[in-house]
Amino acid sequence: MERSASSSPVPAAGRATRRARQQEIRHLVARGQIGSQQQLADALAERGFEATQATVSRDIAELGLVKIARGDRHIYASPAELSAAQPGDTALLLRVLGDLRIDIRRSGLILLVVSTPGTASIIAEAIDRSGLDEQVGTLAGDNTVLVLFSDEASLERWQRRLLELQAMAEASRSNGGQR
Repeated sequence: MERSASSSPVPAAGRATRRARQQEIRHLVARGQIGSQQQLADALAERGFEATQATVSRDIAELGLVKIARGDRHIYASPAELSAAQPGDTALLLRVLGDLRIDIRRSGLILLVVSTPGTASIIAEAIDRSGLDEQVGTLAGDNTVLVLFSDEASLERWQRRLLELQAMAEASRSNGGQR
């Protein structure tokens, strides 16, 4: 037996099986249809992999998969899919705004972008990668992103631009997703 980085004994065959299983998970997630751990375990079983819920949960964490909203459901996505957007690119933000319904609220020099549970991190990531740069920073909870500003004028310009992008995303959604 060889030792893994975590110093727990893992047979070489176990590492190969884990590697193959995780490769299959990447493939399944890239197709954009996996919405739950059970669905992932079932898909793996159909492909000849034995995977308990604990194994699937550990694989999801090791691969850094996150849940994102896609239309009216949540699916797993890989960090590679999320990082495909370049800084200053509004494509990811437009996609997120097209997939999620958001509500924008205000408290002082803070805008609250509120959506469905589990979506705040992808919204914050999309904001951080977008060309919207007048914010001081973002802070994501579960369903709420706090967008912080240093002055009133920056907040108002930023909010106007976000509302414009939201309108573009909604127009695209109502036109069948053609952008």
